Amino acid sequence: MRISGRDPATGRTLRVSVEDGQIGAITETDAPTDLWLAPGLVDLQVNGFAGHDVNAADVDEATVTALVDALRRVGTTTVVPTIVTAPEERIRAALSAIARARGADPLVARAIPYVHVEGPFLSAEDGPRGVHDARHLRPADIEELRRWGDLVRMVTISPHDEAAIDFIARATRRGVRCSIGHTHATPEQITRAIDAGAELATHLGNATYTVLPRHPNHLWTQLADDRLHAGFIGDGHHLPADTFRAMLRAKGVERSHLVSDATALAGMPPGRYRTPVGGDVELSADGRLSYVGTPLLAGASRSLADGVATAITMAGLTLATGLRLATANPGRFAGGRGLLRPGRPADLITFAWQPGDSTLDVREVLVAGHPVT
Repeated sequence: MRISGRDPATGRTLRVSVEDGQIGAITETDAPTDLWLAPGLVDLQVNGFAGHDVNAADVDEATVTALVDALRRVGTTTVVPTIVTAPEERIRAALSAIARARGADPLVARAIPYVHVEGPFLSAEDGPRGVHDARHLRPADIEELRRWGDLVRMVTISPHDEAAIDFIARATRRGVRCSIGHTHATPEQITRAIDAGAELATHLGNATYTVLPRHPNHLWTQLADDRLHAGFIGDGHHLPADTFRAMLRAKGVERSHLVSDATALAGMPPGRYRTPVGGDVELSADGRLSYVGTPLLAGASRSLADGVATAITMAGLTLATGLRLATANPGRFAGGRGLLRPGRPADLITFAWQPGDSTLDVREVLVAGHPVT
């Protein structure tokens, strides 16, 4: 099996051979093509897509498999399902459905390296809490983490008290990555959380108060500490262009990555919808998901391919840099995926794109070297 496309870094056409599900030789060719070639996208934060929701009360293995299939078709070949704040039995039911789907299909297991639990150990204050259900927020509990099982390898947590900072230290020793998010923690608590082992910041710049002290505040501390890698929602709605550009410059491209934070309404037609959490929402043609009659966001509704194209426009990035934010950089936290190198997994995409486009127009997807239809 071979696949060809233009190198986003050089513009030259590359031909990639695939051997036993891995990238073999990579050679340059004179064959003309308008399509670009890249590793499949890596999304560390996905709640749902195209009507499939890992947080639904009736989630089952078919839902998980359908979610993976739908995301592959838009270029995301590595998916980290993200379970949000809920009663423990609901979290464990979702984990069970994901585990069954992985066990039933090797390609689903390949796509899902682990699960990210966003909550329930978050701030209960309005603003930082976001839309997480306040009834089910609770203090950090390492025993609950143990009960979730080994499939959970990332947890978003607010380090606003001693229990949370102790949780971060103990979870890190267990090999679970901790990400700071949905927090009202002080700058000192942020630093202590990083000292304890926190590695990431969840959708930095969102899930906080609408008004913050000019300085100090927890955003500056997260931006300033080079030990912390930051995720950003690059959909053009969660962060204004100037804010995203400044945060990316402060954090540095090498310590940044994009996430979709997509909900089940991502990939759905524009219109009004009724959701289990939040009630009536409206999805606009440009992908803004808001509560009906208000300017408030009701979640994210664009794919990571959309996010790459939008981030390029917002921050004036090259195509190669935009792709890095959605491949190699998040791939560090997914077993080294997202690299176009011999011996790496042959999860590859070709796509059409030109400056100003609102998405990467994915044309071909290979998973383990096999075409995805």
